[in-house]
Amino acid sequence: MEITFRILCLVIGYFCGLIETGVIYGKLKGVDIRKHGSGNLGMTNALRVLGPKAGLVVFIGDLLKAFLPCLIVNIVFRVWYPDTYMLYVLYTGLGAVLGHNFPFYLKFKGGKGISSSAGAIIGLLNPWMCLILLAVFAIVVLITKYVSVGSICLMIGYMIVFISFALNDMLCFDRSIPESKAAMIESIILSVILATLAICRHKANIQRLINHKENKLSFHKSEDK
Repeated sequence: MEITFRILCLVIGYFCGLIETGVIYGKLKGVDIRKHGSGNLGMTNALRVLGPKAGLVVFIGDLLKAFLPCLIVNIVFRVWYPDTYMLYVLYTGLGAVLGHNFPFYLKFKGGKGISSSAGAIIGLLNPWMCLILLAVFAIVVLITKYVSVGSICLMIGYMIVFISFALNDMLCFDRSIPESKAAMIESIILSVILATLAICRHKANIQRLINHKENKLSFHKSEDK
């Protein structure tokens, strides 16, 4: 039954992740965001192509499509599995990120999943983790002016913080219970997968950073329409 729950959470997350806010908002404005800027479906390209309002709308939409299913799973499974429920939240969040990154109806060409990953992280409902990671992202972007660097640091920071919290008994897991300890290890693996996926999706950004060609954060629309 627990295997079934894992699959169910992953599938539910995936279908929620298929709601591509950038595509929907762009079409409402008469713009196919996939054909402008970087062609990415996420917040940063929406910001550059359609302006700050679009960037904010896409960010909120992509965050919520991961956060809301994760929140529901958190609330429900916290009652059924109090010492393992975070595992199911992570499966839901991973599904949402996969749906955003690899939407089947767009030939599996989606976004980079940072906003959706953030939604999944918030869905764990651990305020200290959220505050630490928000600070990491904000400080890195403020210093570097690169959203891509902030996003990569955010996900690396999430992986480190999650593992640290888990090993220091700051999450739901009880290492004295074999099933809970196994769930903790599995959750750590999922967190590593989430972070690795985010970094891999930024491969082009990393190459541009190396070549000093990466665009810095700007709140002005791109002239490329």
